[in-house]
Amino acid sequence: TDGKQAPRRDASHRELPGKCKFSRRRDAAAHLRGVGAGGRPGAPTAARRCCYLVAQQSQADGRKVLRSSIREFLCSEAMFHLGIPTTRAGACVTSQSTVVRDVFYDGNPKYEKCTVVLRIASTFLRFGSFEIFKSADEHTGREGPSVGRNDIRVQMLDYVIGTFYPEIQAAHADNSVQRNAAFFREVTRRTARMVAEWQCVGFCHGVLNTDNMSIVGLTIDYGGEQGGCDPDHVCNASDNAGRYAYSKQPEVCKWNLQKLVEALEPELPRELGEAILAEEFDAEFRRHYLQKMRRKLGLVRAELEDDGVLVAKLLETMHLTGADFTNTFHLLSSFPVGPEPQGMPEFLDALTAQCASLEELKLAFRPQMDPRWVPRPPFLGMGFQKERTIQNRASHAPSKAWEAWFPARLEKDREGAGDSDTWQAERLRVMRASNPKYVLRNYIAQNAIEAAENGDFSEASGRLPLLRPWVRQQGLGEEGRAGPKSPLLALLQTPGTQGRAGQVNGTKAR
Repeated sequence: TDGKQAPRRDASHRELPGKCKFSRRRDAAAHLRGVGAGGRPGAPTAARRCCYLVAQQSQADGRKVLRSSIREFLCSEAMFHLGIPTTRAGACVTSQSTVVRDVFYDGNPKYEKCTVVLRIASTFLRFGSFEIFKSADEHTGREGPSVGRNDIRVQMLDYVIGTFYPEIQAAHADNSVQRNAAFFREVTRRTARMVAEWQCVGFCHGVLNTDNMSIVGLTIDYGGEQGGCDPDHVCNASDNAGRYAYSKQPEVCKWNLQKLVEALEPELPRELGEAILAEEFDAEFRRHYLQKMRRKLGLVRAELEDDGVLVAKLLETMHLTGADFTNTFHLLSSFPVGPEPQGMPEFLDALTAQCASLEELKLAFRPQMDPRWVPRPPFLGMGFQKERTIQNRASHAPSKAWEAWFPARLEKDREGAGDSDTWQAERLRVMRASNPKYVLRNYIAQNAIEAAENGDFSEASGRLPLLRPWVRQQGLGEEGRAGPKSPLLALLQTPGTQGRAGQVNGTKAR
């Protein structure tokens, strides 16, 4: 689904048991992940046969393990409470059954507990769902299982647009080409906004193939993470080429949309689809990205052409100094403003504290090659040059950049407001609503995973109420204000096995 052979792809571990109807909401689909190659017991014969065939073709067992299940549960709830479109986590059920997994792809496999995650969303149809009609690949000769069945493609489009894009169906009921074009245009916009949201919180998805791209613009099938501001950061141990690196996510999402265009032909002429993609994606991504970044920087009145350069300079400085993404943006709300700002030295000290030390930068940029391959003289000077580069990065405090251009940009924004006090109050409100204090960091998820693997689920369930994005920003103490109730977290062991079951009614997560 990403243009390359994926012999261990585990699509067989998914099953859609049904849909839920709500009185004041749209229907929601319930989705099981990790049910295994044969599907869940009691599943329809056709569904179980499909799971079995896919498993045989992919050489995978279709089982999900506790480690990845807890990470997905926490990540999806965290993304939801940050306001990012995503699937939701309904339950996570584990057992004493085990499978062998090579966690780090380093030839050291181990046994892990089998686990099933119940997920909830409006639909789990993906870009890859339409690739079942794909014709034979010119390089591999592989083709989709429903190649040539345009009648099924028409039925799928009718269902998707009529169910999840009813306004488009109503507006173009008498012209299928215009309807399909409007549908693809909206999918493109939603996808561009979704990936812009990721970039604005430093989120790295990990596996952005077409089968992990939702047809309704949701974040789906991920176990990613948030962290620093490294554009080359990769959170998937098997992504050796860096295809899904943090900075490449917009490009990859656009590439996946191109694959969707190809999958929709002839119901959507390829030339028309490609024209829509070229017209919409980059423009929508940039518009939404800058809109969100201006709010994170407290620029609430004026929109200037060079704001993109301002954001790029900030992110570059953060990368050069190893600054923490979340903490740096959170601190900006305390940036002193005014003709004679008070507390600038204290602010710069706090900001610099979020940067990596010289020793940390040395560790981050240590040689990755085998010492036997280190160049001999006359290239020994390269090591000293690298040392100087690292020292320059460590001494490249962000105070120089901030003192140079950020106060001037804030002043331009303030000039557009009639009253300075009102502007300052609005700036603080917007920034505090856009820059969370706490996020689900990788080590927090890992601690929860390790505890659960040892039979203690309290570490995982306890993160739901504690990792609220806006804790302490509302003046409500460590616990923060109560948020909307999240789905029931049921980290249960199957009947007949030993161990204590744990569950919690969660609130805000991340």
